[in-house]
Amino acid sequence: MPARLRALVTVLCTAVLGALLPAALAHAESRTVQGGRLDWGIKSSFQSYVTGPIANGSYSLTGGAATVGSSQFRFPSATGSYDGSTGVFRSSFAGGVHFVGHRKTDGGYELDLTLSRPTVRISGSTGTLYLDITSKAKGTGTVTTSSQVPFAALSLGGIDMRGGGNAVVLNNLPATLTAQGAKSFAGYYTAGTALDPVSLSADVKAAAAKSATPTPTPSRSTAKKESSSGAIADGAVDWGVRRTFREYVTGDIAKGKWTLSSGAEDGGALFRFPGGEGTYRSGELTASFKGAVRFTGAEGLDLKLSGVRATVEDGKGTLYADVTSTDLDSTDFTGKKVPLVTFTAKGLKATKGLVKVTEAPAKLTAQGVKVFGGMYQAGTAMDPVSLAVALTDDAKLPALPDLGTTPTASGTPEEQSARPSVSAEPVADNSGGDNGTSPALPIGLTAGALLVAAVSVFMVRRRRDRPATDTTGPEAD
Repeated sequence: MPARLRALVTVLCTAVLGALLPAALAHAESRTVQGGRLDWGIKSSFQSYVTGPIANGSYSLTGGAATVGSSQFRFPSATGSYDGSTGVFRSSFAGGVHFVGHRKTDGGYELDLTLSRPTVRISGSTGTLYLDITSKAKGTGTVTTSSQVPFAALSLGGIDMRGGGNAVVLNNLPATLTAQGAKSFAGYYTAGTALDPVSLSADVKAAAAKSATPTPTPSRSTAKKESSSGAIADGAVDWGVRRTFREYVTGDIAKGKWTLSSGAEDGGALFRFPGGEGTYRSGELTASFKGAVRFTGAEGLDLKLSGVRATVEDGKGTLYADVTSTDLDSTDFTGKKVPLVTFTAKGLKATKGLVKVTEAPAKLTAQGVKVFGGMYQAGTAMDPVSLAVALTDDAKLPALPDLGTTPTASGTPEEQSARPSVSAEPVADNSGGDNGTSPALPIGLTAGALLVAAVSVFMVRRRRDRPATDTTGPEAD
């Protein structure tokens, strides 16, 4: 190649690479995963065994986990990172499931297993599901607690994880129990056992612009002080009523739904009643909250709870609501400030301007029996109560479980039925720059390709500048 051509190619490559590589590097940066859910039944036959006549047990949900459908658990609040150029994905989810069964005479259980904080990590064609596990071994009863155990291997089925969209959506990934998972699973299953498939959706945020100026930290002199009157600056109650009641409402019998209004929010396994007002002094609380939830269904089911209030006195809490209901026998019940459940709130005190009760066990009151048309007896365990009140303006309430945006189905029904084990793939679009508007560097456009492009540009230009007599002869270069 003549020196003149080499020089021009060098200039062209430098210009092209200089223009495109910054975009490629920016696109390759890991972007934040914030918000989303993971749906997984663990192993449906294990659920049936635990709740069946042999183990005669049950399960409970913690940390915002919910049920979805007939046999799946939903873990919310995805957090992690995603690199669209390499397809590397990592996301943790909140919540857990506690299984117990085979009750002993001393009140304990031979089967006692908690699975929580699922984390999915994907690199290339390999995927793994990790879990925090507390289990009681069969036979010995030895309790073991392990953090982030590689519990299941996930099959991606040829899915290309690369993309530049604003969400990652994976449906029905086959899951297989690992050797470490089998050991942590208290020996109920052997390595290689097929588990329920895993589905997830996670929102991906655009890369944040870097700022050279650090965010100033408020000094103590600017921090808000607690009100001397004991007035509450803000507050919220999180309560799911009762898991089996929600399942009944949306199930095959009632075929109903719930509707939120007046500011109430849906956290998946619970409803948040915000806007707390009231007072707190020396462990005693009186507060009212905004929002309403209404359950409707077949056979005249209609129950509305609003005007939620909470009191705590001498370590005992009570949750009240204004009630309008019609039960299956078309019996109406209406009441103001009806005590629904009681819960334990011992040692209630403020920490950094925040007073909170987290997942306190709750029991139905005698008055609450009428609210549910006699479906449950007094003393029945209802969903746990969580509440938090801020005593200063800068105290932050606990975050509501974040389910992310509703995932969009991928592929036609025919395509999905043709691939039953993997019915959707990562959502990706072509907008994927840092701000979601500039196009990304196409995958596979390497420095060699850029060099070829540069040479092509030069040759085309050279041909255009040549005298006509040179076009029929051999190429000198």
